[in-house]
Amino acid sequence: MQLGEIIANFFAALLVICVLAVVFFVGGGKPLWPEHETKMIILPPPDAITTGSVRTPTHPPLPDTIDAGLVQPRPQPE
Repeated sequence: MQLGEIIANFFAALLVICVLAVVFFVGGGKPLWPEHETKMIILPPPDAITTGSVRTPTHPPLPDTIDAGLVQPRPQPE
């Protein structure tokens, strides 16, 4: 390698470094990758009318009255 070629390669590398520095630091004005921002979401309470079910219930209907003679008393703790 001759001395002139070494000097030319040095200045070419220096020129590439300067161009990259100008592009990255001065030219853009903002970072190359997006900044992560946290967004606050406020959840309103659910509306009973819009969230209610309109289907018929799947459980069987309970009787209106109970025969007390069929009911066993609750066991008492000792």
